[in-house]
Amino acid sequence: VQLQASGGGLVQPGGSLTLFCAASGSISSINVMGWYRQAPGKQRDMVATVRGDVDANYADSVRGRFTVSRDNAKKTLTLQMNSLKPEDTAVYYCYAHLYEPGWSLADYWGKETLVTVSS
Repeated sequence: VQLQASGGGLVQPGGSLTLFCAASGSISSINVMGWYRQAPGKQRDMVATVRGDVDANYADSVRGRFTVSRDNAKKTLTLQMNSLKPEDTAVYYCYAHLYEPGWSLADYWGKETLVTVSS
């Protein structure tokens, strides 16, 4: 199983970025997909997750500014980030909690994608 993330970059405060993640490989079903981030010197924290189709959960720090959406058929996850702040600067990771063939549960992480919010 692979999670391919893309879309990071440099943006000015108040700007927008979209992160994209696509899951591929031997997957029976995906339970939860989400985004986490880790700022320098800090722990990795949840940004937004989606269970099923519409059960979205957001960190307080991003609620109202970020929108997460999932396409179960395509096994993709999108994070639309608006009104970005310097404190959103971090390495972002795509995450999936899924059922592998044989219905065993497993956690997977995508490679890091850097988001830098700076003027």
